Amino acid sequence: MKPRISMITLGVRDLPAAVKFYEQGLGFPRRKSSPEVAFFTLNGTWLGLYGREALAEDANVPAEGGGFAGFALAHNVHSEAEVDAVIAHAIAAGATLVKPPQTVSWGGYSGYFADLDGHLWEVAYNPYSWVGPTDEEA
Repeated sequence: MKPRISMITLGVRDLPAAVKFYEQGLGFPRRKSSPEVAFFTLNGTWLGLYGREALAEDANVPAEGGGFAGFALAHNVHSEAEVDAVIAHAIAAGATLVKPPQTVSWGGYSGYFADLDGHLWEVAYNPYSWVGPTDEEA
Protein backbone atom coordinates (compact mmCIF):
# COMPACT_ATOMS: atom_id res chain seq x y z
CA MET A 1 0.00 0.00 0.00
CA LYS A 2 1.18 3.50 -0.80
CA PRO A 3 0.28 5.78 2.12
CA ARG A 4 -1.74 8.80 1.09
CA ILE A 5 -4.80 10.83 1.91
CA SER A 6 -6.80 10.98 -1.29
CA MET A 7 -9.78 12.93 0.05
CA ILE A 8 -10.73 14.82 3.19
CA THR A 9 -14.47 15.09 3.82
CA LEU A 10 -15.82 17.71 6.20
CA GLY A 11 -19.29 17.44 7.71
CA VAL A 12 -20.94 20.85 7.39
CA ARG A 13 -24.17 22.32 8.78
CA ASP A 14 -25.03 24.48 5.74
CA LEU A 15 -23.72 23.02 2.47
CA PRO A 16 -24.46 26.04 0.22
CA ALA A 17 -22.73 28.41 2.69
CA ALA A 18 -19.73 26.08 3.01
CA VAL A 19 -19.45 25.74 -0.78
CA LYS A 20 -19.51 29.54 -1.12
CA PHE A 21 -16.83 29.90 1.59
CA TYR A 22 -14.43 27.43 -0.02
CA GLU A 23 -15.14 28.29 -3.66
CA GLN A 24 -15.60 32.06 -3.60
CA GLY A 25 -13.95 32.93 -0.30
CA LEU A 26 -10.81 30.79 -0.51
CA GLY A 27 -10.71 30.21 -4.26
CA PHE A 28 -10.80 26.40 -4.15
CA PRO A 29 -11.69 24.99 -7.58
CA ARG A 30 -14.99 23.10 -7.39
CA ARG A 31 -14.92 19.86 -9.33
CA LYS A 32 -18.43 18.58 -8.84
CA SER A 33 -21.42 19.13 -6.62
CA SER A 34 -25.00 18.12 -6.03
CA PRO A 35 -27.53 19.18 -3.42
CA GLU A 36 -25.95 16.63 -1.04
CA VAL A 37 -22.19 16.92 -1.62
CA ALA A 38 -19.48 19.10 -3.16
CA PHE A 39 -15.93 18.26 -4.21
CA PHE A 40 -12.94 20.55 -4.69
CA THR A 41 -9.76 19.54 -6.50
CA LEU A 42 -6.64 20.37 -4.52
CA ASN A 43 -3.00 19.68 -5.31
CA GLY A 44 -2.75 15.92 -4.78
CA THR A 45 -6.05 15.40 -2.98
CA TRP A 46 -9.73 16.34 -2.93
CA LEU A 47 -11.78 18.17 -0.35
CA GLY A 48 -15.35 16.94 0.07
CA LEU A 49 -18.17 18.78 1.82
CA TYR A 50 -21.11 16.72 3.03
CA GLY A 51 -23.97 17.44 5.40
CA ARG A 52 -22.86 16.89 9.01
CA GLU A 53 -25.84 14.70 9.88
CA ALA A 54 -25.52 12.65 6.68
CA LEU A 55 -21.78 12.13 7.16
CA ALA A 56 -22.31 10.99 10.75
CA GLU A 57 -25.08 8.64 9.61
CA ASP A 58 -22.84 7.24 6.87
CA ALA A 59 -20.14 6.49 9.47
CA ASN A 60 -22.73 5.19 11.95
CA VAL A 61 -21.72 7.67 14.67
CA PRO A 62 -23.67 10.39 16.51
CA ALA A 63 -23.62 13.84 14.88
CA GLU A 64 -23.71 15.72 18.18
CA GLY A 65 -20.55 17.16 19.58
CA GLY A 66 -18.48 20.26 19.39
CA GLY A 67 -15.32 21.88 20.55
CA PHE A 68 -11.95 20.55 19.50
CA ALA A 69 -12.36 17.70 17.03
CA GLY A 70 -8.84 16.37 17.63
CA PHE A 71 -7.31 17.42 14.30
CA ALA A 72 -6.46 20.42 12.16
CA LEU A 73 -5.99 20.75 8.42
CA ALA A 74 -2.80 22.50 7.31
CA HIS A 75 -1.92 24.68 4.36
CA ASN A 76 1.83 25.25 3.98
CA VAL A 77 3.03 28.27 2.06
CA HIS A 78 6.34 29.76 0.90
CA SER A 79 6.68 32.80 3.21
CA GLU A 80 5.50 34.59 6.33
CA ALA A 81 3.84 37.20 4.11
CA GLU A 82 1.88 34.44 2.40
CA VAL A 83 0.70 33.13 5.79
CA ASP A 84 -0.59 36.61 6.61
CA ALA A 85 -2.28 36.93 3.21
CA VAL A 86 -4.01 33.53 3.33
CA ILE A 87 -5.29 34.11 6.87
CA ALA A 88 -6.54 37.60 5.97
CA HIS A 89 -8.27 36.19 2.88
CA ALA A 90 -9.98 33.48 4.96
CA ILE A 91 -11.14 36.02 7.57
CA ALA A 92 -12.54 38.27 4.83
CA ALA A 93 -14.47 35.24 3.51
CA GLY A 94 -16.12 34.62 6.88
CA ALA A 95 -13.63 32.46 8.77
CA THR A 96 -12.94 33.07 12.47
CA LEU A 97 -9.43 33.96 13.54
CA VAL A 98 -8.34 31.40 16.14
CA LYS A 99 -4.64 32.23 16.50
CA PRO A 100 -3.07 35.25 14.78
CA PRO A 101 -0.04 34.50 12.59
CA GLN A 102 3.13 34.56 14.67
CA THR A 103 6.59 33.08 15.09
CA VAL A 104 6.15 29.69 16.74
CA SER A 105 8.29 27.56 19.06
CA TRP A 106 9.59 25.28 16.32
CA GLY A 107 11.05 28.26 14.43
CA GLY A 108 8.41 28.70 11.77
CA TYR A 109 5.52 31.10 11.39
CA SER A 110 1.87 30.10 11.53
CA GLY A 111 -1.67 31.02 12.48
CA TYR A 112 -5.05 29.30 12.68
CA PHE A 113 -8.54 30.06 11.45
CA ALA A 114 -11.78 28.14 11.78
CA ASP A 115 -14.07 27.70 8.79
CA LEU A 116 -17.84 28.26 8.98
CA ASP A 117 -18.30 24.94 10.82
CA GLY A 118 -15.38 25.34 13.20
CA HIS A 119 -12.92 23.10 11.32
CA LEU A 120 -9.42 24.27 12.22
CA TRP A 121 -7.00 25.27 9.47
CA GLU A 122 -3.36 26.05 10.21
CA VAL A 123 -1.55 28.20 7.67
CA ALA A 124 2.20 27.79 8.11
CA TYR A 125 5.57 28.71 6.73
CA ASN A 126 8.39 26.30 7.65
CA PRO A 127 11.81 27.79 6.84
CA TYR A 128 13.54 24.44 7.44
CA SER A 129 11.69 22.21 5.03
CA TRP A 130 8.98 22.57 2.45
CA VAL A 131 5.95 20.40 3.03
CA GLY A 132 3.65 20.84 0.09
CA PRO A 133 3.63 20.73 -3.67
CA THR A 134 6.80 21.57 -5.51
CA ASP A 135 6.84 24.75 -7.56
CA GLU A 136 6.10 22.64 -10.63
CA GLU A 137 3.03 21.08 -8.97
CA ALA A 138 1.63 24.30 -7.51
